[in-house]
Amino acid sequence: MTAIDATEASVVPADGVLGEPDGSPVRAGRAALRRYLASGQILTGAILLLVVAAIAVFGGLVAPHSITDTVGGPYAAPNPEALLGTDKLGRDVFSRVLAGGIYLAWMAPLAALLATVGGTAIGMVAAYFGSWTDVIAARVLDVVLAFPGLLLTLLFVAMIGPEPWLLVLLVALGLTPGQARIMRGMTLSLIDREYVLWARANGTPGAIIIFRELLPNVTSPLFIEFGIRLTWAVGTLSSMSFLGYGIQAPAADWGLMVSENFNGLSTQPLAVIAPMAMIILLTVALNLVAEGAARVTARTEGGH
Repeated sequence: MTAIDATEASVVPADGVLGEPDGSPVRAGRAALRRYLASGQILTGAILLLVVAAIAVFGGLVAPHSITDTVGGPYAAPNPEALLGTDKLGRDVFSRVLAGGIYLAWMAPLAALLATVGGTAIGMVAAYFGSWTDVIAARVLDVVLAFPGLLLTLLFVAMIGPEPWLLVLLVALGLTPGQARIMRGMTLSLIDREYVLWARANGTPGAIIIFRELLPNVTSPLFIEFGIRLTWAVGTLSSMSFLGYGIQAPAADWGLMVSENFNGLSTQPLAVIAPMAMIILLTVALNLVAEGAARVTARTEGGH
């Protein structure tokens, strides 16, 4: 192998297409973005996600009432003062729905990000170095998987309290093993490629090989896995609030609103349906994007 061949072998863009060393990852990234945006499913999910995210982040700024203001009697029907009626305490449901996604807007992405980064690091290191490193990582992940994620979260929240930072860490911990196992399998399929063997033969440290040679080749699946973890984080955090172990009253939170007003479902259904609809829309949007990205990636790899 000549020096030029070796250099080309060591530079493999994220979509697996060889090209010029200078700028090839940029071209590959742009090509991948065009493929994803050409998917109607991804585009629909992305638009829906942007709308829900905008409501979650900025809704509280345009809410007509404070989330704690009483604007009518309990479970009042929709009226000009309360467009979606009131909840069990006479608070404006519309205002609380607008403000109720702010916690999910930062807690779910942060939990998914921590799980993705941590799981990716564990999985790739375990696969690359193998031996006792792989064995120890597998045993630790087995211990974490032995406890259902929701049960583990309930246990620690009951002992420490429903602190937002604790909820984020616990959700991330529950999502990490699955991410680690997937990335371990992907890494095992790459470690015998020529560009990895060439880097090893030249004495390149393992950490640099993982970062420069292996990680760019799993970028597309990595984003897909992040989307999946984000969907699960939304569901878990909403479930925690519904069960009373997540965000606490009087804060506005979609999951908490469903729990607070469930008994009044037959009297004022909008107090339950409105926040539930926001959770469903967010979950559907994330699923559309993640599933669409997975299909585009599968078609691209199949074409190669």
